[in-house]
Amino acid sequence: MPALAHTTRAIARSWTAHQLPVARASCAALQTRSLSEVSSTSSFDSPFKGDGKSTKIPSFAAYRNKAGGETGPRVFSYFMVGTMGALASLGAKATVQDFLVNMAASADVLAQAKVEVDLAAIPEGKNVIIKWRGKPVFIRHRTESEIKEAEDTKWESLRDPQPDSDRRQKPEWLVMVGVCTHLGCVPIGEAGDFGGWFCPCHGSHYDISGRIRKGPAPLNLEVPAYDFPEEGTVVIG
Repeated sequence: MPALAHTTRAIARSWTAHQLPVARASCAALQTRSLSEVSSTSSFDSPFKGDGKSTKIPSFAAYRNKAGGETGPRVFSYFMVGTMGALASLGAKATVQDFLVNMAASADVLAQAKVEVDLAAIPEGKNVIIKWRGKPVFIRHRTESEIKEAEDTKWESLRDPQPDSDRRQKPEWLVMVGVCTHLGCVPIGEAGDFGGWFCPCHGSHYDISGRIRKGPAPLNLEVPAYDFPEEGTVVIG
């Protein structure tokens, strides 16, 4: 019996020494095959798979765009810009309308836009002064000799060359703005070296046609817009 027990232990040790490495190798092969099968048959595609050396972080831009992450703020910005533009346009329109209303001519100004004068009240050889748009206007009923003098003057050599025919519609009626073209003074009628108008402020002399003949004034007296709607009446403006 002791010999049998000794023999049994010897056989057990021999089997363990030879079969245990084989068993371990079989288990390792089985485990490797199981992991390979699981990896190849799994339907889950991991975003972190790779070669073990580098890991690529996935981009979630597509999911964010689908969820409307940027569309909302952009639409709100467009809405605010459009609203502010509309409000600015309305404010500018109201400002312009108010400015035009304030700048519109009042009733008294419109009443002075045109002035009608009865010429029968002006005797030959005399001047009258009327007010038109806040300015004095000279109306002279010229005599035959004054008309001839104005027409015979060699106007080409004057400082502001202008024939008498360009300064009146009817030879006997001369209509001019009574403001000196030097510094805006009012000349005196039937005075000066040429029998017309004289500005005592700085010594400008105008002839019977209102043309500058002497002194610092650079231009002739201005002729306003006027018309003769009927005989014996002139409308200025």
